[in-house]
Amino acid sequence: MADADLAGTLTASPEVHRPPPTPPPQPPSRAPLLAPRENPLDCALRRLEAFLALLSFPSSAAAPRLPLRLILSAAAFVLLGVALPSAAFALSRSAAGGGHRIDGFEITVVVSEAAAAAVSLACVSRGLVKYGIRRFLFVDQQHGQDDRLQKEYLRKIQDFFYLLFWWILPCFVVKTVREIVRFVYIFHESIWRAVVVLLASVASWTYLTTIYLSSCTIFNLVCNLQVVHFEDYGKLLEQDADPLVYVQEHLRLRYNLYKISHRFRIFLLLVFLCVTASQFVILFETTGHGGTVNFTSAADIAVSSIVQVVGIVLCLHAATKISHRAQGIASLASRWHALVTCNSSDSTLPRVTNSSGNLEAFPADLLLMDYSESDVESLDNVTVHTNAQLASYMSSYHKREALVLYLLSSPSGITIFGWTVDRTLLNTIFFIEMSLVLFVLGKTIASPTKPVLTDFIRNLHPNKSMHE
Repeated sequence: MADADLAGTLTASPEVHRPPPTPPPQPPSRAPLLAPRENPLDCALRRLEAFLALLSFPSSAAAPRLPLRLILSAAAFVLLGVALPSAAFALSRSAAGGGHRIDGFEITVVVSEAAAAAVSLACVSRGLVKYGIRRFLFVDQQHGQDDRLQKEYLRKIQDFFYLLFWWILPCFVVKTVREIVRFVYIFHESIWRAVVVLLASVASWTYLTTIYLSSCTIFNLVCNLQVVHFEDYGKLLEQDADPLVYVQEHLRLRYNLYKISHRFRIFLLLVFLCVTASQFVILFETTGHGGTVNFTSAADIAVSSIVQVVGIVLCLHAATKISHRAQGIASLASRWHALVTCNSSDSTLPRVTNSSGNLEAFPADLLLMDYSESDVESLDNVTVHTNAQLASYMSSYHKREALVLYLLSSPSGITIFGWTVDRTLLNTIFFIEMSLVLFVLGKTIASPTKPVLTDFIRNLHPNKSMHE
């Protein structure tokens, strides 16, 4: 019987330890769209870098082919931003027979748009090539891994595309309508020639405008990303942390603002000078023009002026916003210091119970005095605080006070060669621009009206004029 069981066991054992059958081959799985270590922020930055590369902005990713990339960017700008509008301008004048007055302001508009786009392309390209898209935007790897900050970064990058799209779209519609109306009045022979010139004008304008507004919006994006960190710093002050942590974080934020100012100061200054010069010339030409100014002749000037002013406003608004956030940190720290001092005095300072049972502040210098036996018996109800506790409290107080004094004495913000971009600088810019406008109006409008006023006065007094 035992032999039969043993034989049965030996017979069944190969079936028990038989290896499982190999599964049938599965079809190859589709490769994931994202890399294992790639997060949504990296995708957004890569999409932003691809969009800028489409506009001829080189990047650090093309470092091995950087000279070729720079040559291609310059060639694309010369072709689309200079040669194409110049050819369209020449064809439109030849079609009009050289005597049509609609093209009177074309040269000024083309030169101003090309100058602003060239400055924007050169300045932003230099920063992208030198630092890369992540360092250029100050999106460091440490803070970029935080989920909350990553969402804020993504929202700011999406706002970049929304802001750029909604500013370009209405100007593009007005530009296209103006070109259609213009060529309907000019071209009467070849409709294909009219279509070619129309497409060339719209394409070159879109290219130059997108480059200029993209550069201004990039600066706006850089400042808005720093606003996120300053908001976090304000929330950090709500915590009762070591003042040294606040000083170190503020030093990091101030260093970022210093680097932003250093990288964009040439860009801001040159763009401001280009826009001011172009607006000065355009105002001088339009007010001094003796012919009729209508939609066909002035719409291109209006669109160009709106685009340039919008770019300046985006830059100044972002710089002013981050400057006032940085300067407002001192007031937040002062409030935090006052609240912590008032709250800690109730539990940290020595207290004594008087005869009526109320608590009164116990002077700290009494702890350092020598008492007789009767005096010691009268101080039975005093809560004894050691010198170490008082030293700890005073040390914390002096640390907070030093932090507040540091923030008050070292205001930060976006600067242009030492000039902080805040409300004071905006008022200065406003009065400078107003002075230029009044100067141009005085030269173009006030001067030609003097003979008219003189003739009117003479008509009121004909006898006096005849006697003279």
